[in-house]
Amino acid sequence: MDLDQYFQKAELIPAIVVEDSNNEVLMLAYMNKESLQKTLETGYTWFYSRSRQELWNKGATSGYLQKVVSITSDCDDDTLLVRVNQTGVACHTGNYTCFFKEIYHAE
Repeated sequence: MDLDQYFQKAELIPAIVVEDSNNEVLMLAYMNKESLQKTLETGYTWFYSRSRQELWNKGATSGYLQKVVSITSDCDDDTLLVRVNQTGVACHTGNYTCFFKEIYHAE
């Protein structure tokens, strides 16, 4: 599979990670071509850390792995939707999802 089509606009693309069993958005991370290739090869999520400037395998140190169910791209091939089976929590804070800080809720 030629992955170049996903990196025409930038070296890093957003990857929205969703729990397959309940459709909950777990996190947003970034992938480069190498991390996407490693994800496809291993069946577990790999991302590129912008702050550390290196690849990282989600859950490699915590044990909270993300087994990939499917990966789809958006209509422009510049964002990925990664459906996973999450083991444990997704957020480094200990929360199940990284999206827990509510800033607005319409009544």
